Amino acid sequence: MPGGDAREAVKVAVEAVPLPFLPELPARGAGADMIGRTLGMLVELYARVEPSGWRFGDRPGRDSRRSVSWLGEDLDALEEFTQGYEGPLKVQAVGPWTLAAGVELHNGEAALGDPGACRDLAASLAEGLAAHLRDVRRRVPGARLLLQLDEPSLTAVLRGRIRTASGYRTHRAVDRAVAEGALRDLIEAAAAEGARTLVHSCAPDVPFALLRRAGAAGVSFDFDLLTERDWDPVAEAVEAGTALFAGVVPGKDAPLSDPAGSVSGVRELWRRLGLAPGVLGTSVAVTPSCGLAGASPAYARAALVHCAKAARSLVDNPE
Repeated sequence: MPGGDAREAVKVAVEAVPLPFLPELPARGAGADMIGRTLGMLVELYARVEPSGWRFGDRPGRDSRRSVSWLGEDLDALEEFTQGYEGPLKVQAVGPWTLAAGVELHNGEAALGDPGACRDLAASLAEGLAAHLRDVRRRVPGARLLLQLDEPSLTAVLRGRIRTASGYRTHRAVDRAVAEGALRDLIEAAAAEGARTLVHSCAPDVPFALLRRAGAAGVSFDFDLLTERDWDPVAEAVEAGTALFAGVVPGKDAPLSDPAGSVSGVRELWRRLGLAPGVLGTSVAVTPSCGLAGASPAYARAALVHCAKAARSLVDNPE
């Protein structure tokens, strides 16, 4: 979400949509960005900001403390605006592979290049997210938690496209079974805390089948980036009961069409895949194409309200 006012952002996130969520406010600076926020959740792993980006360190420093402080501020606001609330509530964090690609080791290379570091990072993340989910549940006892793992770098990780520090080489592609296993472990850790997990990527070529096998309850993606080769994996995901979070509303200020028009492509895809119209309204959620941090506050609120109206049109008129 745009801006730096946690109370205002949470107020919009709770009031504008039927799926309230805990916002991220990266405009506040390092530690409020999605990588830094998640690093603050890790257990016994610490990071600091270097000119090249986030890098692991030996002890918690100013950057780590700032990340924890901002998250606490956001959670306080969430608790304030959800008094007596019962229903679904979404929280989010960066997934293990995007995190491994976005954080450096002491030598300046991404953690992704060290399999041992990747395992330690995934284990720390699982423990930290479990504690985070418990904290949210304590603050909002009536919530049914949904954990969103942001994995925009996952496809690049699987295809060996993450560049080394020199920029002249790329890190070796991570084996798909290893990637799937790490995600499955994290999803199972969240399930042990009573939370279902969806995975978000606004990059092309989302690995729908891998995410479904890993146990994701839903997949969130930029609908405009789907190609014909994605159709079969999407149909298989729907038939397996995986929810689709279709990003059809622009994430930055843009004219908004009528709500039904925003999801016309979703209806068309449904027909092409031969899926039953009756399950469209319960299989698809409507979202912005990616985050709203680059939007104006007024547009962010309008876009969320628009998503809710577009989703209602799928329920009322699936065909």
